[in-house]
Amino acid sequence: MAELLPLPRTPRDPEPLWREALGDLLRRIRHARGERLADTAARAGVSPQYLSEVERGLKEPSSEMIAAIAGALDLTLVELTATIAGELRATASVSVGAPGAFVLVA
Repeated sequence: MAELLPLPRTPRDPEPLWREALGDLLRRIRHARGERLADTAARAGVSPQYLSEVERGLKEPSSEMIAAIAGALDLTLVELTATIAGELRATASVSVGAPGAFVLVA
């Protein structure tokens, strides 16, 4: 006779924090443009120290600061956030066995 068993869940890796994903993307974009931290920071109207902390995921910048830094990199806030969201979706850990999922064992 078949038996219905709960589907085991696989452990998930912790999801990256938004500020870490943001900082990583900002740094990659700045490097791809061949820009120095100080130059990008000056155009954004922030200190190089602040931009460095944002890029390292240590600061949780306001939407105004994110928009200023994005603008300094010739991006809109929408472009930047959509790119981050897409990257987070692409790297999201998928766990097998949602809560309440069952498997039929014969």
